[in-house]
Amino acid sequence: METKLHKRSGSKCELCGTTKELKIYKVLPTKNNNDNESLLICETCFEQIENPEKVDTNHWRCLNDSMWSQVPAVQVMAWRMLKRLHTEGWTQDLLDIFYLDENTLAWAIADGDERLNEEYVKHFDSNGTVLNSGDSVVLIKDLNVKGANFTAKRGTTVKGISLVTDNAEQIEGRISGQQIVILTKFVKKSN
Repeated sequence: METKLHKRSGSKCELCGTTKELKIYKVLPTKNNNDNESLLICETCFEQIENPEKVDTNHWRCLNDSMWSQVPAVQVMAWRMLKRLHTEGWTQDLLDIFYLDENTLAWAIADGDERLNEEYVKHFDSNGTVLNSGDSVVLIKDLNVKGANFTAKRGTTVKGISLVTDNAEQIEGRISGQQIVILTKFVKKSN
């Protein structure tokens, strides 16, 4: 199996393309336990797949290339990692254009990771427009910023927001050099 994987991948990690410290990774759940259900990946990818708390988001920008692989096992792992990193704006852009056939998508979802299978919290501005990580918003009300002793004025633009994953009513953004939590009902998405 290892020989087949080296030949298929050109002796490179099938996710990030590095040539160092390669190993076989079985994409669970497997049916046939063969090379079609396995990948050749590097130690860095392996460590971050197995330990989500060690994920380096920038490392996974490689998925922009590997998601286009014709190998279903590579597609499945690319999809799973993009879903795991769903709060990053760039990953959502890739997921929007990522196509998996019915069987491959079923395999990708079947790993048992509840974070992949649940519908993620959607964030909406005061007008009901969906907010995504990286969007810019405008404050529609003066807001007293607790602990920072200033008022964020109505009309202030907040660029590059991030979403609070477990609370649909909160986003985070930087105003006057301070990273603050803002309630979605006090913002509208800017164009």
